[in-house]
Amino acid sequence: MNQEHERAKERIATELDHSRHRSNGLTLDALDDEGLRAQHSPLMSPLVWDLAHVGNYEEQWLLRAAGGREALRPDIDGLYDAFENPRSDRPSLPLLDPVEAYEYNARVRREVLDVLSGADLGRAEETAGERSLLDSGFVFHMVIQHEHMHDETMLATHQLRRGAPVLLEPARRVRSLKPPVHEEVYVPPGTFTMGTDDDPWAFDNERPARGIHLDGYWIDTRPVTNAAYMDFIDDGGYENRRWWSKDGWKWRTKKKAFAPAFWTREPQGWSRRRFGRQEMLPPDEPVQHVSFFEAQAYAAWAGKRLPSEAEWEKAARWDPATGASHRYPWGEEEPTSRHANLGQRALGPAPAGRHPEGASPLGVQQLIGDVWEWTSTTFHGYPGFEAFPYREYSEVFFDDGYKVLRGGSWATHPTAVRSTFRNWDHPIRRQIFSGFRCARNADDT
Repeated sequence: MNQEHERAKERIATELDHSRHRSNGLTLDALDDEGLRAQHSPLMSPLVWDLAHVGNYEEQWLLRAAGGREALRPDIDGLYDAFENPRSDRPSLPLLDPVEAYEYNARVRREVLDVLSGADLGRAEETAGERSLLDSGFVFHMVIQHEHMHDETMLATHQLRRGAPVLLEPARRVRSLKPPVHEEVYVPPGTFTMGTDDDPWAFDNERPARGIHLDGYWIDTRPVTNAAYMDFIDDGGYENRRWWSKDGWKWRTKKKAFAPAFWTREPQGWSRRRFGRQEMLPPDEPVQHVSFFEAQAYAAWAGKRLPSEAEWEKAARWDPATGASHRYPWGEEEPTSRHANLGQRALGPAPAGRHPEGASPLGVQQLIGDVWEWTSTTFHGYPGFEAFPYREYSEVFFDDGYKVLRGGSWATHPTAVRSTFRNWDHPIRRQIFSGFRCARNADDT
């Protein structure tokens, strides 16, 4: 058992290092002080705020809460409290400068590794229904995922930033000449296990597990591609009120939306702006930077609908041969490049159908990685939900109009996604790396 705990600590230390290397690469290694202090969009924080925020969060949870140590910088807690300071106010705060943020983060990390070395990560017995922060290393997993989430947020800031490219990527692979045909599979009626009780990386909103019965339905085997979405545009989808919900049409009209964010119509077709690069739109990639309202309108135009999050999760993890619900569509193995496009391996989605080894037992592909997928579900707590370790992670967002997204994107780190993971955002959001797939009822023709 001790060897198992030591291996767990080694993995935690490795993942902490990976997340910090990524954060520094998106900030200190990418932009000068002026670029780090600037607010590149009113939707986002200055990147230097994100950089010190991940260190302050780590200090509060790993040093103080888990390690019982004295605060290093209690004077900055208020500056980096996301609930106390709206993003629009953050540029005017007396923030740590980039060098101070780096030094503060490094100091926190040195002490965190000392706490980790003496921590007991054994699975503790719950007392009076209460969980332990150190239970199976949960609090360390929470902090690792939190930093990677902010790294994805930083990538969204880079996408909104104007100017020359600063992020490097591997050479883009040669693409298929013909966009794939969108197919669908039938998911039979029945009960499956949704959520989890025992995943050591799971957040409170993924718990508890319970049986869910669903009627049969059809779901697309792949996310909707740029080519398919262009058909919607060319057919007048943005001008036809028929396809839009009341709130969606109000948003489209106010926004004057005519295509996904960052698209531009050129004489020879559509182009897009991607991290400072203007390039022709690849038809075979999953469409991204679409709002919930745009996804909903496309689905209506296609004679379908968006899947509920329960339908998405059943298609992702239910094995009809055994009745089991797996951690990932392909089983229990940790994600690799064979399974999914994750972890910023490239600065965008892979072509549809690129990762057949990542398919679910039902044959549904690209459920993990590439693009976050909008569902029709409003974010809420599962029956029996208990906030842990703090209400502000999940509970304060329940039933407030936020829509659930599933599956992660190309920018999501593998530690921060699984078939039970739930993301949520306002239905108007487009700066996130969001796409969708469609579903329909079994009796729809």
